[in-house]
Amino acid sequence: MLWSDGRLVEGGTLPFAMADRGLLLGDGVFDTALAVQGRVAFEAAHADRLAAAAAALGFSVERARIVEAMRALAGTAPLAAIRTTLTRGPGPRGLAPPPEPQPFLFGSAAPARAALFFAPLRLMPTEIARNETSPAARLKTLGYLDAVLAARDVQAQGFDEALFLNTGGRVACAGTGNVFAILGATLVTPPLGEGVLPGIVRAELLSNLAPGLGLTVEERPLLPSELEAAEALFVTNSLRLLAPVTALGARAYDSAGHGTVRRLGAALREAVAAECAVGADALDP
Repeated sequence: MLWSDGRLVEGGTLPFAMADRGLLLGDGVFDTALAVQGRVAFEAAHADRLAAAAAALGFSVERARIVEAMRALAGTAPLAAIRTTLTRGPGPRGLAPPPEPQPFLFGSAAPARAALFFAPLRLMPTEIARNETSPAARLKTLGYLDAVLAARDVQAQGFDEALFLNTGGRVACAGTGNVFAILGATLVTPPLGEGVLPGIVRAELLSNLAPGLGLTVEERPLLPSELEAAEALFVTNSLRLLAPVTALGARAYDSAGHGTVRRLGAALREAVAAECAVGADALDP
């Protein structure tokens, strides 16, 4: 199901300007959200992030239109994976942005897989470095080729997700999510300046859930050796929610059985259910 110009559209094809800079140059941003029983989890945070990302690129769209698109798509399935995409719109040949951009906003929805929620995954480091000096490293831009190639390579080796280091050799993120490590009594995740996307679930854990459970939280640079020494690892994003890491290369972890991971997962389940005004069992496979 698609949304464009204020209406839902059956099928998978929309009219698209061949001069659109999102198509030709990757000049745009997107957001991925989970909807449960017609309501978007952490809707305000998703809309704010997409609007802020567009502003960082130098164009804008009414926030209300982002919310309109997400809400219209949210009701298309009991569990829906919603992608909202915003491009700068068409422009003349060349790299320089048009002085008066005409942004193009559209969205799509597909059934979300409950089996993916809180499911464990296996990480494999990729040799592709995350460029923490690029502003795009902290935005969900349309240029995702590094993640695409890394996913192809690690999945060919039997792993689920790539682990990216930045150009300084420090931990950045997974291919589609934020990375957390449990080091002693502390929950640690890299700061945005390390080339990290401002994940919606990441922010919920840091601002609300972890402090609510009395956990000590640190945003600081992480070395690969610290991941090796961690008691547990997990990855967060809006469709996996919280995924315990069972392996990082050859190193195995019992992250799913770790008490802190289990408590955070339970708290996140309750938070998503409350956001969507449903019982926690609505997230069961």
